[in-house]
Amino acid sequence: MGKKLLLILIVAVVALAAGWLLYRHMVRVAPPPPPPVASQWPSSVTLPPATPSTPSARPAAPPPAPESKTEKEAVPAEPTFVLRQGETLEYDANVATLNSTVARLKISAVEKRNNGGKGAWHLQAVAHTENPYRMVFELDDQFDSYSEAASLTSVQYEMRLSERGQKVESVQRMLTSAQDPLPANGSGVRVPPGTRDPLGMLQYLRGVDWPHTPEVRSPVFDGRKLYDVRAKFLGKASAIKVPAGTYNTNKIEIRVFDNGQEMKDAHFLLYLTTDPTRLPVLMEAVLPVATARVELTKAK
Repeated sequence: MGKKLLLILIVAVVALAAGWLLYRHMVRVAPPPPPPVASQWPSSVTLPPATPSTPSARPAAPPPAPESKTEKEAVPAEPTFVLRQGETLEYDANVATLNSTVARLKISAVEKRNNGGKGAWHLQAVAHTENPYRMVFELDDQFDSYSEAASLTSVQYEMRLSERGQKVESVQRMLTSAQDPLPANGSGVRVPPGTRDPLGMLQYLRGVDWPHTPEVRSPVFDGRKLYDVRAKFLGKASAIKVPAGTYNTNKIEIRVFDNGQEMKDAHFLLYLTTDPTRLPVLMEAVLPVATARVELTKAK
């Protein structure tokens, strides 16, 4: 397999779980640039208010009688998702033209802890290339997210990268107000309220009521830059088969925008089970030369 195709696959392995960092590190590993200051980022998509009707001199009509169950059955709501402490999801990454695993990824909800009087999740992802592909691109990366429990907005994002023998470590504290002081240890990045990191974003998407939510948007900080991430519900998909089993899923399209321009090499499909676990069983990176698949092998 050519080196270029392998690099593309490695990007796919961590794209949804640990951000688009590797895309920025494919050519060389460099320390993060000075913390950016973001402004005018879009908020979550909301429906416009209903247009008020024109006043009329006629008396208001009486309200219609309520429909009986025989006239209209209530649509059952999707099961509520609750992230489970200790959950560990393991994945294999490959492309259609290969018959072996190129890389493995593990995503964990390590623990729920107190952070300044509020609950916060410690989320973690680790990625490793497998032999014989390690001889072409050796990669052992770890990403840690500390995200608010209720909204999964990012509090702190950490990266420990080891790629082709080069190591980079970064700890970024999220500062959502101009009055927030820079941390004494480590570094901080000023971001708009509601910003998530890639791990927090993945868990947030699991909790969205997709059949009743056409689209969500969120600013996402990947450790280097802010992006506008847009996730759209495409419908239900049945009998999605991965090594961990066969599942009925909701199919989500994810697009990434940089300064208003869509990144053509950052187009993803995410398949979440429709049961209460909302497991991300399949992640596909739709790339110009191939489609890379990250498939669930084990959930515990």
